[in-house]
Amino acid sequence: MTAPGSDLGFTHIALVCTDADRTIDFYTRYGGMTVIHDRNDAGARVFWLSDLRRAFAVVFLESKQPEAPLGPFGHLGVCVESRERVDELVAMANTEGRAVEGPTDTGPPVGYWAFIRDPDGHTLEVSHGQAVEFAVEESRTGQSS
Repeated sequence: MTAPGSDLGFTHIALVCTDADRTIDFYTRYGGMTVIHDRNDAGARVFWLSDLRRAFAVVFLESKQPEAPLGPFGHLGVCVESRERVDELVAMANTEGRAVEGPTDTGPPVGYWAFIRDPDGHTLEVSHGQAVEFAVEESRTGQSS
């Protein structure tokens, strides 16, 4: 475990949402995330979401003034356990009337993926079969892909 205050590297991305509870519900169900920090900061709710797998969080500030959403191509990406899970999330999004693109199989290293819009229009990519971990490890060891 890393000591507090010793986080190095990429730790978070911050976005604005207009309804904290709705956003938390979306990212819990679609992104497998949980709230790791929640506070009121000068009258605004600020919360951090994480998948608890690495020292990285998506930080949201609740505001009545929406900002331009992340997307349509700019997106957050999460990998899920199977192609079937991607299909389940797409079906759930379609049932809820969310904007969806995909699923699409792009082959290695991108894999099987779909874009789903969150309640504020930010884009979440759910995927299976991406090779991010392998690309990072190859870069660490000096191998090329």
